[in-house]
Amino acid sequence: MTEKTAKWIFWGGTSVSLLLFLALTVDTHRQFAALTHADKLSDQVVSGKRAFEKHNCNDCHTVLGFGAYYAPDLTRAYTRLGEASIQRRLESPEIAFVDSYRKMPHQKLSEQEVKDIVAYLAWISQIENQDWPPQHSEKRWKRSTARMLAAARVSPGAAVIEQEQCLACHNLGATGGNQAIRFEWIAKRRDSRWIADFLEDPEKHAPGCGMPAYPHLSLAQRESVGEFIAALSAPSGR
Repeated sequence: MTEKTAKWIFWGGTSVSLLLFLALTVDTHRQFAALTHADKLSDQVVSGKRAFEKHNCNDCHTVLGFGAYYAPDLTRAYTRLGEASIQRRLESPEIAFVDSYRKMPHQKLSEQEVKDIVAYLAWISQIENQDWPPQHSEKRWKRSTARMLAAARVSPGAAVIEQEQCLACHNLGATGGNQAIRFEWIAKRRDSRWIADFLEDPEKHAPGCGMPAYPHLSLAQRESVGEFIAALSAPSGR
């Protein structure tokens, strides 16, 4: 290859790449309203963003790639935690994080500020940003739970979950509500024994969580639920 040919390849490749980059950038900007669901950008969401900034939440948390990395990324916080869990963390962080090595300061938020921030995080969670951050992708959760959901009819834990209507508040894969923490998220942080103990008296482990107790369930039933949920932490893609 001659020097002239090499230069043509270099400049040609660079030019094509630059044009492609510019074209994709323009196309992305044209789709911002659709990708961010701008039609759902209510006054409450705007107020939530202002409250989020007022209390310097980005000093610890990251949202959409902006912020610090001391505390968890909040881009998909509403998806993985649910409304009630976020509200509890904002209202009583000293209780919610009593067992965590990372602590969250009590910002003394007003009731309206809490509602606004929850609405803000709910809106952010719907932004179509190619499943970022990837560890919080709902698609990843659905793949990792496919085997468990396929066996739900014969799993004792799944039967108890259905019996007690746990999915009215929690979600699993593509099923359930957004009022409480996603089961896959629990599986990443708790083992089966902890879950079984928690079900007997949630308020003892997490005061103010608002979750009902299940003392009527036998230890074996609670353990079966714990084993079912804990198994969701298995690596995806297998």
